[in-house]
Amino acid sequence: MSGIFGTVSKGECAEDLFYGTDYHSHLGTEFGGVAVLGADFMRQIHALSQSQFKAKFSDDLKDMKGNKGIGVISGSDEQPIFLNSKFGPFCLATNGIVENEEELVAELLKEGFSFSEVSKKKVNTTELIAKLINKGETLIDGIDKMFGMIEGSCSLLLLNRTGIYAARDRHGYNPLIVGKKEDAWAVTSETAAFNNLDYEIVKDLEPGEIVLINEDGVVQRKPGDSGINQVCTFLWIYTGFPASNYEGINAEIVRERCGRFLAKHDTDINIDVVSGVPDSGMAHGLGYAMESQKPFRRPLVKYTPGYGRSYTPPSQKTRDHVAKMKLIAIKEVIENNSIVICEDSIVRGTQLKNFTVKKLWDRGAKELHVRPACPPLMFPCKFNLSTRSIHELAARKAIRAIEGHDLKDVSEYLDHTTDKYKKMIDWIKNDIKVTTLRYQTIDDMVEAIGLPKEKICTYCWTGECPKTCSSSKQRIGIKEIKPKERAVVKATT
Repeated sequence: MSGIFGTVSKGECAEDLFYGTDYHSHLGTEFGGVAVLGADFMRQIHALSQSQFKAKFSDDLKDMKGNKGIGVISGSDEQPIFLNSKFGPFCLATNGIVENEEELVAELLKEGFSFSEVSKKKVNTTELIAKLINKGETLIDGIDKMFGMIEGSCSLLLLNRTGIYAARDRHGYNPLIVGKKEDAWAVTSETAAFNNLDYEIVKDLEPGEIVLINEDGVVQRKPGDSGINQVCTFLWIYTGFPASNYEGINAEIVRERCGRFLAKHDTDINIDVVSGVPDSGMAHGLGYAMESQKPFRRPLVKYTPGYGRSYTPPSQKTRDHVAKMKLIAIKEVIENNSIVICEDSIVRGTQLKNFTVKKLWDRGAKELHVRPACPPLMFPCKFNLSTRSIHELAARKAIRAIEGHDLKDVSEYLDHTTDKYKKMIDWIKNDIKVTTLRYQTIDDMVEAIGLPKEKICTYCWTGECPKTCSSSKQRIGIKEIKPKERAVVKATT
């Protein structure tokens, strides 16, 4: 995952850029970067795996002079990148993933392109995006053609002398929102970045839309792709910051509604305490407590100063270390109590089992009832950096154990009313060692968000995605899809 922020001001922009970018720190752990344009480009990138953004960039702030800039918190590559192109020099920051990266790199190398930003034997994805844009007749044409060549998604901010070009990916998976205050404009992945900087939300970019932001305001350079919108559901369930809005819908309120739905189905258990796994499970737990009228308490607290999310680091070893160290159990709240544990999701199940459930049992819990706020994850994300292997998903491990082998067609396990679904849940319940386990249904999750199902991406749970993500051959040179041509396909692997 990554988060991007840009601002253009009539005065100096560095302070807003610094804080606006910092408010995306929950989205990535590897690198942070900023680029400011004044008399010239000034760019700074730091590794963040062992420190916070503000600690690394506070000394750079005084040297950043200019009225326009972009920043990024990155979960993988170093960015923003700088390119002196046929369109003139520009800096670029991106958010997304390119599934057909190797194929595209090979094609560009054959055409005579070269790549300089290479680490861990891998081309920098943002540099690849820059080179693809450079194949266009204009910047706008290049961005639009890039959208058609990639599998996955890419929202971006491009900084040059004209201003900041903001482009939301063609599926609308990664939001970009424009804000305004008296003397400045900004664009962000997370609207929480606006709150303390006094920006007011002006508009959400449409999928595929490209705008130019400069001192005079916002100009649309390409309209959105009508009929396509697959914004990431996980933003509301887990990855987004609670104070942020996506498509005008607040993440905290959605999480409370998810918790209420979970409680409505729990009429057959007697509990003493409702809780949420910090931090992202807390609002789900609060909603459950409001609906069930049971007390909300904190059997687990997060040591916030030292540890961030255990989901975002790229290595399993690091994820496990963060999960072990960040949660501290309170015996006096746990002992002899039957506890509902609301969690945003169960991805692999290892952290919940080894570093959450075990701590609660070890400190005397009487019963543990786990309630994930979304259905079982079945398919690795195609549109951003999250789960990258189908084999590591808890639900897939359960299916493999039940069937004795991997299944290509898992449709029977997607329906929560089937016997096979119930066997899968029972296997996961026994594996993580809890009293009961009940997942949110897909319909309740969609209703909690409040958008039509076709307007949000549910690929992780259903394997369904727009026709445009089904094949790289379809994607290269793709034509604009009209609403009546839009179709859905189901993945089988």
